[in-house]
Amino acid sequence: MTQRPPPLTRHLRTYRTHGHTVLEFHGEIDMVAATEFIPHLDAAIHRPEPLVVIDLTPVTFLDCSGLGLLCRAHHHALLRHGSMRLVCDHPPTLRLLHLARLTSVFRPIPTLHDALPDPMRPFRSGRTPEPGSSTCG
Repeated sequence: MTQRPPPLTRHLRTYRTHGHTVLEFHGEIDMVAATEFIPHLDAAIHRPEPLVVIDLTPVTFLDCSGLGLLCRAHHHALLRHGSMRLVCDHPPTLRLLHLARLTSVFRPIPTLHDALPDPMRPFRSGRTPEPGSSTCG
């Protein structure tokens, strides 16, 4: 029996590259949009040792439900001995992450290129939080 893919959403583009599943969020990420993302995140994360990159570059707004979604994805990736990287260069979103004390958990990366592994440099999963850092969930 095969699982059906999650229904398409206008706020999300999902693809695989360099062994990672990239979820590229678009527009305003509020409670409605965050709810639409859950099946897509689950599909990306519910595999052994998932390597997930969430790209917030095209996001114009992120509220606390979006933060909750990121924490959920991070938590589930770590439970499966994988990693989740966050791409973000949007100052208001970075400020929200800072105010929520989540920058040390997510360690935002400014570009997708920097978030994906380069065959010439060692891969760092970001699994171990820095001492004294906050954790999600």
